[in-house]
Amino acid sequence: MSEAPMILVQGIRKSIRNGTRTVDILKGLDFSVPRGQFAAIMGSSGSGKSTLLGLLAGLDTPTAGTVSLNGVAISYLAEDQLAQVRGRTIGFVFQSYQLIPTLTALENVLLPHELNADSKAPGGSQKDGLARARQLLTAVGLADRMDHYPVQLSGGEQQRVALARAFILRPPIVLADEPTGNLDTVNGAAVLKLLLDLNKVEGTTLVLVTHDPVLATYADRRITLRDGLILSDELTQAD
Repeated sequence: MSEAPMILVQGIRKSIRNGTRTVDILKGLDFSVPRGQFAAIMGSSGSGKSTLLGLLAGLDTPTAGTVSLNGVAISYLAEDQLAQVRGRTIGFVFQSYQLIPTLTALENVLLPHELNADSKAPGGSQKDGLARARQLLTAVGLADRMDHYPVQLSGGEQQRVALARAFILRPPIVLADEPTGNLDTVNGAAVLKLLLDLNKVEGTTLVLVTHDPVLATYADRRITLRDGLILSDELTQAD
């Protein structure tokens, strides 16, 4: 028996009202992402890729269809159930780093662990969480910057903190929205390498939204959207 996919999208549609008009953003998408795959979702502005990522993250509800993560259908869960699934299943990397300015780099990375500090949360005790946060910050090259606040860090360093935070709870899925979009070429390449290295070490399923075809060449698979539909879905030769 084949292993169930980590992400399963079935008949996803998303429409919004614009005055008296209904605008169809996603028009019926079906695909799955197996465990451990790195899939890049591409498309121009207005293609629906960011809307799709929001649905995969459980941050929005589809008009029709279902998203399942690690075997759990999330699209119509109650908010408290959905929050639990998100906290234990998904790590997020945003284009804007979303760091809390009054917390140090170490405290920002540790925050998801603190918010999920119950007996069933991944990562164990506070001591374990602190060790994990230090290990991740060291892995992204910030061993000497742990006690710095975001304002004291460069953009590239802030995004490295965000990467470490995304992996703190050992999520089986990481969703990344243009993670190098606010960085220059050198810092963007460094952050991408760190993301791929962490993803390989941790064995996560990675879904990345990008408009950058060069970045997408590193993926195992490219899913291209146009006008709310899947234009192409192809495996790549990425190592």
